[in-house]
Amino acid sequence: MTKKSNSEKLYRKAEKVLAGGVSRNTIFRQPYPNYANTAAGCYITDIEGTERIDFANNMAALIHGHSFPPIVEAVIEQLRKGTAYTLASEIEVAFAQHLIKRVKSFERIRFVNSGTEAVMAMIKASRAFTGRSKIAKAEGSYHGTYDFAEVSQTANPSNWGDVDNPSSVPLAYGTPPSVSKDVIIYPYNDIERTLSILEKHASELACVIIDPVPHRVGLVPGTPNFIQEVYDWTRKNNVLMVFDEVITFRVNYGGAQQNMPVKPDLTSLGKIIGGGFPVGAVAGRADVMKVFDPHEKNLLLPHSGTFSANPITMTAGFKAMEYFDRDAVKNLNKLTGTAISQIKEVIELVDLPISVTGAGSMFRIHLRENPPKTYREAYQSKEESAVIGQLLDFMYQKQKILMVNTFSCMLSTVMTQTEIDRLSEGLKAAFTALKPTIDKLKTK
Repeated sequence: MTKKSNSEKLYRKAEKVLAGGVSRNTIFRQPYPNYANTAAGCYITDIEGTERIDFANNMAALIHGHSFPPIVEAVIEQLRKGTAYTLASEIEVAFAQHLIKRVKSFERIRFVNSGTEAVMAMIKASRAFTGRSKIAKAEGSYHGTYDFAEVSQTANPSNWGDVDNPSSVPLAYGTPPSVSKDVIIYPYNDIERTLSILEKHASELACVIIDPVPHRVGLVPGTPNFIQEVYDWTRKNNVLMVFDEVITFRVNYGGAQQNMPVKPDLTSLGKIIGGGFPVGAVAGRADVMKVFDPHEKNLLLPHSGTFSANPITMTAGFKAMEYFDRDAVKNLNKLTGTAISQIKEVIELVDLPISVTGAGSMFRIHLRENPPKTYREAYQSKEESAVIGQLLDFMYQKQKILMVNTFSCMLSTVMTQTEIDRLSEGLKAAFTALKPTIDKLKTK
């Protein structure tokens, strides 16, 4: 009889108290997940004693890796002062000042507790400001677990409809039909089709949501022309252009929008601005953000949250962003560029139809020769998803490297050339081992 591992024993207990044995499906692995014991820098050690290099960084949330000493020290000091009050805190103001100085489009900001909550607040603020109910979002884009934000997140050939008029496909079973009616879907980076779709709903739209480098769409940056054309359309039709930078804020010192030709009206934030703690924020034009203002006689959007702007998160986040200064951004993006170059050399050496997309300190690997430009091009068949699963498992089990489950990497500032070499060597081994299987995909 095979002896059960510590992780399996713990998972059997978890199954009896947690739905599916986990609280988030992204960490589940077959036949059971591993459990972390300690983590420092860019390494995680599980309860079996296995150490792995972490290229996932808690789904892009940890810009300085694990247990970053300046954050740990600052949080311990704040812990002694208290973790949450029914009072405001100085650190909330200091952190807000820092972020507003950092990004040109930020005039006012409000902190919340997650990226999902930030997108919710952004959508509700857009509706409150414009008095309109409909929103437009890109097919395949991920904006959290809000009913309206998740429409067409996993659209597939069986239900996504005609590319000239993409269907609004609910994600969760039981989503009210009315939700889909208020979400207009457009094809990312397709200017002509997108403008045609938006024009049909010009008088009904509160906002057009743009993820500057949408992960689920393929981790392909929005083209300057696409962003500019959509922005110009929103100006003509009194519609807000809002950016979801929950993931992409790591792309540059001022977020991915620093690379864009326009300033969004609102931006949602999360992940790295929490310094390893739950966080979200919505920032933007002062006149739009006034919908939250309790001074207003006609308060359009009453808003609160028990742990919003709690001093622990604010302390950790402020410290994380202070250390993610211009030099840190530049160095990390340069290291990421080196990683991509080495991976492309591996791809050429192994001779496989594989491409890499990304921006800043993140990239995604695709099992196709030409980088996808749209969600439909990036869409993975069941066969392709299965092979990616095998590659991820090979990297995790044999190479001791943790990647994001889309076959992506989100780097941290504590990484060095040593970890990049381990990654490219590991991918070379994985591609070589699975080359016959990957080649079969090309023939289908």
